[in-house]
Amino acid sequence: MKLSWLDIRALGDAKAAIIQEALHYRLDGVVADSVDDFDGLPPTITKILFPQGKALPESFTGADVVIVDVPRHRVTPAELSLIHPEVEFGRFVEIIDAPTLEDACESARTEKWSLLLFRDPTKIPLEIVIAAAARSEGALVTIAQDVEEAKIIFGVLELGSDGVMMAPKAVGDAAGLKKSADSDVPNLNLVELRIVETSHIGMGERACVDTATYFGKDEGILVGSHSKGMILCVSETHPLPYMPTRPFRVNAGAIHSYTLGAGERTNYLSELKAGSKLTAVDIKGNTRLVTVGRVKIESRPLISIDAEAANGQRVNLILQDDWHVRVLGPGGVVLNSTELKPGDTVLGYLPSEDRHVGYPIDEFCLEQ
Repeated sequence: MKLSWLDIRALGDAKAAIIQEALHYRLDGVVADSVDDFDGLPPTITKILFPQGKALPESFTGADVVIVDVPRHRVTPAELSLIHPEVEFGRFVEIIDAPTLEDACESARTEKWSLLLFRDPTKIPLEIVIAAAARSEGALVTIAQDVEEAKIIFGVLELGSDGVMMAPKAVGDAAGLKKSADSDVPNLNLVELRIVETSHIGMGERACVDTATYFGKDEGILVGSHSKGMILCVSETHPLPYMPTRPFRVNAGAIHSYTLGAGERTNYLSELKAGSKLTAVDIKGNTRLVTVGRVKIESRPLISIDAEAANGQRVNLILQDDWHVRVLGPGGVVLNSTELKPGDTVLGYLPSEDRHVGYPIDEFCLEQ
């Protein structure tokens, strides 16, 4: 779980409203330079004292974590921990050159908390620190200037920083920071679906979705004609006799089809474009967000595939009518769509909610 710390040290008139927003969206921590700012805050939020440019107070009462600027405060977190065992301590490091980068790596390896500020916009130094901290038990919290940078920091080296500290500029930034921290996609419970019918339905437009990532051999995207039933379409990762593999591409289906995007929202294949987010899914239901690089929509012959779940629910998928377009079955078996026959088994997903403009909603909706 990624940590979201809100820096309230320089907030003005909007401080009270932004703190309430942070509490409402359940941010993980509030950073202040005085323990007085923690008065009235509930125990559900971590209180981080960071008196940057100021002397450490005599008492840390009210603080859960204290961040120490060692050159300024002339004391180490380890020394303070001996005197105040009831408080957790961490180290602040500003990275401006090779020596301070090594200081950050050492802090990442040894301290319970490391708060990092990178002067330059490149994320290469952060990658180095994350790699240095790979086997440590401490947490890295990186300072971001805005929500967009927070999103990037959370994704560096795929692992990302353990947390982000950000000073909000307006009401709404706290919500944005929390959303960035909670960007992980929940895993899904895939089910086995039995093919009951296939039919050739003539010409139509289908979408090939090219992403900015490589898919695994047992990974693809979920696609279906109805919002409550989808089939796992595999990428072009597996060899084909007449063309090179394209492990970034999924020949996904007819343009009306649903697929899963970010935030458990569905998208039509026709509305995807460069920069859109999709949920990639493997045969075990593990998920991750991937970025669309391009969508190719072309007229092709289409095949309609109907499958049925154990509970009798029907699922439909319309694909390009060509044997090199494939779906996944149990165990990662790759199945050519034109060779599917009644009784074959494919993997799918049965969302429980109906959809309104892509968002899940509990209402009556009949799709046929």
